[in-house]
Amino acid sequence: MAAGKFQAPRGTLDQLPGEAAARARVHHEMARLAALRGYGHIATPIFEDTELFARGVGESTDIVQKEMFTFEDQGGRSLTLRPEGTASVVRAYIEHGMQKLPQPVKLWYWGPFFRHERPQAGRYRQFHQAGAELIGSDSPLVDAEAIIFLNELLRRVGLGSGAGLRLRLGSLGSVEARAGYRRLLIDYLNEHRDRLSPDVQGRIGTNPLRAFDSDDEGTREVMAGAPLLIDHLDSADAEHFAAVRQLLDDAGVQYEIDPTLVRGLDYYTRTVFEFTCDRLGAQSGVAGGGRYDGLVEMLGGPATPAIGWAAGIERILLALAAGEEPVKVDVFVVAADNRREEAFRIVEQIRAEGVSADLDLAGRGFKGQMKQSNRSGAKVAVILAEDGTARLRDIAGGGEDRDLDGDIAAAATALV
Repeated sequence: MAAGKFQAPRGTLDQLPGEAAARARVHHEMARLAALRGYGHIATPIFEDTELFARGVGESTDIVQKEMFTFEDQGGRSLTLRPEGTASVVRAYIEHGMQKLPQPVKLWYWGPFFRHERPQAGRYRQFHQAGAELIGSDSPLVDAEAIIFLNELLRRVGLGSGAGLRLRLGSLGSVEARAGYRRLLIDYLNEHRDRLSPDVQGRIGTNPLRAFDSDDEGTREVMAGAPLLIDHLDSADAEHFAAVRQLLDDAGVQYEIDPTLVRGLDYYTRTVFEFTCDRLGAQSGVAGGGRYDGLVEMLGGPATPAIGWAAGIERILLALAAGEEPVKVDVFVVAADNRREEAFRIVEQIRAEGVSADLDLAGRGFKGQMKQSNRSGAKVAVILAEDGTARLRDIAGGGEDRDLDGDIAAAATALV
């Protein structure tokens, strides 16, 4: 094999140290907020039977038709790298008899997912999501809790009003109640069929609502005059949507009603929502979800209402503009050539006390080490001079030096 450079597969992303702090902060807040709300953590397999996603996500979706990574194992079984989290969580809910637990069952997850789509900023073929599912209740209170949870997560990690965070809210009604509207929309789309994109034309009979989600210019012009589902909700669905809005109003959560909002998965019913961030430009979505009252039954379980959401971690990090910031330490030890081994011992003593510390490992001169100390973001610098003396520099406190004797590691740790 010819020698050459290796690169990560197209559309995948290395997780580099520069963004580790921001990624860890999102994970920490997700875990903390989930615990406050009584959610249990669930981890499902990276790959599942292909049929789970074909049935659960929807045969007519782009995910199933174009984006799944599917392969056969040695036994000839068709397996798929998970493209989303809800179908797997619902499968686990059914398989492990969670319907016998007090309802709703609250679950949260974090992990990698895979879709074969065109890579672009913040969108990769291997990506990470944090998600939450509430399975077993049709109460508007559950819808509101899910939305408030996601809203607080995004704001806690730094996507507040200054980032242009917006919540779009809509309702798709129940499957049974929207049957009449579906026929109305199909008739409208057929009337304008020649102006629609080929993808939308192919979905008119299977998923006409996805026409609202098209980026095709001709399709968008047609949909500007299309009848809206929100104007055709039955009384029960309208009351449910009104109750959700009232709960969000009471909680001080701002939103805008979007009557054209649809999600890219077939299982959604009633409440749907999406958070966008102005910092991301045209591809502004960072998180979203909705109610999926028929999915548990569709996958072989009892009729069970549910709602959930997922947040794209790479999308959040891009919006946060995490950048390539260096990893910071509390203490940096600068040493003359004849005291490098002593510096090494001091650093290990400081680390043993639970304080982060570092030293030069590349043979830099004294001046170069001082520059490295400044770049490290250290609060304290320990300076070991050639003549055997030591100084402690309080960088965070204004850069003043004081002579050291005795336990150098203890003095540095105490100042942090």
